[in-house]
Amino acid sequence: MPSPSTDSQRFSTLRGLGYEFRCTDLLRLALTHRSHGNPNNERLEFLGDGVLNMVVAELLFHARPDVPEGDLSRLRARIVRERTLAEVARSLQLGDHVRLGPGELKSGGFLRDSILADALEAVIGAVFLDGGFDASRRLVERLMAARIEALPDAEALKDSKTRLQELLQARALKLPEYEVIDERGADHDRMFTVICRVDALDKPMQATATSRRKAEQAAAKRALEAISDRESE
Repeated sequence: MPSPSTDSQRFSTLRGLGYEFRCTDLLRLALTHRSHGNPNNERLEFLGDGVLNMVVAELLFHARPDVPEGDLSRLRARIVRERTLAEVARSLQLGDHVRLGPGELKSGGFLRDSILADALEAVIGAVFLDGGFDASRRLVERLMAARIEALPDAEALKDSKTRLQELLQARALKLPEYEVIDERGADHDRMFTVICRVDALDKPMQATATSRRKAEQAAAKRALEAISDRESE
């Protein structure tokens, strides 16, 4: 295993980060998963998460001046979600540098979205401590600006249940009702069948999925499609 000094030299030139640490031990800590032992990056992850959410909120506030608060929250959630952060981490090749315990190494933890996303947040926290808020803000902006610019309209990010509820509210109609009518399968392979009742439709919409939430979303989507088909006739 590389010595701490070798690690520090390697981490200081982490490809694509665009920031050179004065205290490279902070970066080394940020890339140390809890499976490797203590100290690890969990506290830095907590700090970086706060910085990330604040900076992304500010960037969205200026980029979308006419968007209301609820839609801004929805847009921010798309940027700070685990999948997006893991994509950014992969673009920086953080997985090549994360320090894992033997078990996580063997199971390919350096490829896992959760570990990569947490490491990225920890790196942001480390930059905040090493260079201050302005440095961490510049890093977040550099990493996220293109993704923020590419975001669709907030309306397109709404899930089917939200869109169905808003559609019915706009028409002063009763809100939809969801009911689980069937559950089957083993605990690890459970299937849920849900119906969605909407006064605007003659019959309830039905869907089956691996969780109640997914089944409700699928049933709501079918209700939206049925309402659209009915109105286009």
